[in-house]
Amino acid sequence: MKNTMKKPVAIPVEKLRPFAGHPFKVKDDDEMNTLIESIQTQGVLSPLIVRPIENTEEYEVVSGHRRLHAAQKAGITEVPALIYALDRDAATIAVVDSNLHREHILPSEKAFAYKLKYEALKHQGTSCQVGTKLRTDKQIAENANDSARQIQRYIRLTYLIPEFLEKMDNGEIALSVGVELSFLDESSQREVLEQCEMNDCTPSYSQAWRMHKADREGSLTKAAIQTIMSEEKANQKVRLKIPMERIRKYFPQSYTAAQIEDAVVKLCERDYRRRTDRER
Repeated sequence: MKNTMKKPVAIPVEKLRPFAGHPFKVKDDDEMNTLIESIQTQGVLSPLIVRPIENTEEYEVVSGHRRLHAAQKAGITEVPALIYALDRDAATIAVVDSNLHREHILPSEKAFAYKLKYEALKHQGTSCQVGTKLRTDKQIAENANDSARQIQRYIRLTYLIPEFLEKMDNGEIALSVGVELSFLDESSQREVLEQCEMNDCTPSYSQAWRMHKADREGSLTKAAIQTIMSEEKANQKVRLKIPMERIRKYFPQSYTAAQIEDAVVKLCERDYRRRTDRER
């Protein structure tokens, strides 16, 4: 990339637009609150990177979506930015590369980021030319912490329905399970999801693999999914589920779900000892 301007310029926030198809989530969490406080006292220290939007006086953000959001929350009307003349494909690659090495990145973010970069590289015609260029996934791997094979597996996750992507992000299902489920069509995935809710479980790798295998063989029916998902897994235990809204008011707002669970168990133990003492 060649810089079209040597120094950052101040750009009004109303002239800045998020990158279209940006796969990385901007959350209003504790880290964002810290960033907002920093910007309120010191301003935006690191310039955003933007590109001009064709035939307009506006700019698309390439790097700095969190800084822009924090600046808007802090009431800042202008932010410093470096302007780069990038076409869509080059900008896409820059967006992905500037975010992939963040400390916290969700599986769904990585999946769609790799897919975006994969498609941009293919569109540039820089891949799959046997004997002259690296294969696209291997080219991505050169600037990533994942192997070419792992990149392919992450891209498979983009075929999951949103509910399973959320379970991936929450750590409820493993990457290997998500990959196997991604080969099922939407109807089959939704049937699996329904069985997860009915049986209060998630698929094991063995279950996901067998459903994928049955799908390849043309034998994955609704009944087959129900049979596989109704199996009791060795590590599957009966669990008591209490909606958080029923008990949250009894605990400090600072308590995490794990702290609330520990407190509930201690209360049960205390009540048990009190009852057994009375019975002696």
